[in-house]
Amino acid sequence: MTQRAEFATVRDRLAVDDLVTAYAVAVDDGDWQAYRGLFTADGRADYRSAGGIEGDAERVAAWLAESLTAFAVRQHLIVNRQVRFGVLDQDSGDTARVRADYLNPMRLAGAPGSTAPDLVCGGRCDFGLLRTPDGWRLREVVVREKWRRPPAEGPAVR
Repeated sequence: MTQRAEFATVRDRLAVDDLVTAYAVAVDDGDWQAYRGLFTADGRADYRSAGGIEGDAERVAAWLAESLTAFAVRQHLIVNRQVRFGVLDQDSGDTARVRADYLNPMRLAGAPGSTAPDLVCGGRCDFGLLRTPDGWRLREVVVREKWRRPPAEGPAVR
């Protein structure tokens, strides 16, 4: 591999990493406009394993906006990222797959100063990405929840 090719791979790797981080930040901050902007026009997300829905980014963003109001604090930690470029047959390097584990502690909403119980879950996310004229974008996100520790008090949230 030439230095130029190695530099391009590193640049792409950093851009893909930034996109996955931007995804987590948008969900945690409830920035649904930013969330939608991370996806291609035909981008989809699948949260069914976590009790959610599957659909286009617009529909899923609306569902997330409504369902996550139950949580005053959200923090998605996306770790152990495995990145592969150009995994499709005869791909020119304009696609990427990212498999990453996540840990998601959340604080249920309550009165100010409340000691509302926490919900913590974890699993794996599979991201399909596409290089576009505007940079890397998400073509698909599939969340595979593996475990959940419900709040110590109150109903289980799903």
